[in-house]
Amino acid sequence: MNFGSHMSISGGIHKAVIRGKETGCDCIQIFTKNSNQWYAKEYATDEISLFKKLRDEYEINPIIAHASYLINLASPDDSLYEKSINSFYEELTRADLLDIPFIVIHPGSHRGSGEKEGLQKVALAIDAIYEKGVNLKVQILLETTAGQGTNLGYKFEQIAEIIDETKEKKKVGVCFDTAHSFCAGYDIRAPLSYKETFNQFEKTIGAGKIKAIHLNDAKKGLGTRIDRHEHIGKGEIGLMGLKNLVNDERFEHIPMILETPKDKEMKWDKMNLKTLRELAVK
Repeated sequence: MNFGSHMSISGGIHKAVIRGKETGCDCIQIFTKNSNQWYAKEYATDEISLFKKLRDEYEINPIIAHASYLINLASPDDSLYEKSINSFYEELTRADLLDIPFIVIHPGSHRGSGEKEGLQKVALAIDAIYEKGVNLKVQILLETTAGQGTNLGYKFEQIAEIIDETKEKKKVGVCFDTAHSFCAGYDIRAPLSYKETFNQFEKTIGAGKIKAIHLNDAKKGLGTRIDRHEHIGKGEIGLMGLKNLVNDERFEHIPMILETPKDKEMKWDKMNLKTLRELAVK
């Protein structure tokens, strides 16, 4: 299996690759800019070259991106909606410059306008982005969510509806987040419930649409719709549930990314990666 973790870009995007190597990652996830700011400084040519050089030298593959948390493609506020589309388009162009194949994004929050309208706005936003950037190679991955507040994407049917409504279906995939989906009500703890969850995913969306997985245990229980991540085996999903996933041959080459709590020395990431690799031994 292809295990990794989200890495900080503090000090430069190339530093994320170095941190990934030092932590023992096969793959990593990064932000292409400060996730809490709209503004992004353009990359220098040498900055891009160093990033790619280290990626190849350290064999960190793939490197995927996560979109800024400020972006809301379902916003009922016209100004924020337009700003979100423009910002996300810029993030896709940055990902293309770095040869990043996938960028993960939460579908968004309808903020009271209703789920139906929110889902339609997300689909329209994706179409607008790819119409503007017809040569963009990076694929958008819609992340499964816990459904906290008015957030969309907590039902497989909602993800399917967004994809069905887009014109560029081949450029839209899914990032399956274990903690989010569990807290949304999809049980993966036992072999039978795991099978039922992914049979439902296959029927609704298609397992082939999963291009990345966020491997997180959950601090809160099944169906609570509360988004809180926990270390592998320390939460409500537990080791058996995650063992079901990391031994699923359908996902053998899919990047599996930790988004578990961090410490400065990266000891927790190393601990979680070790646990995952032990679970992946059949």
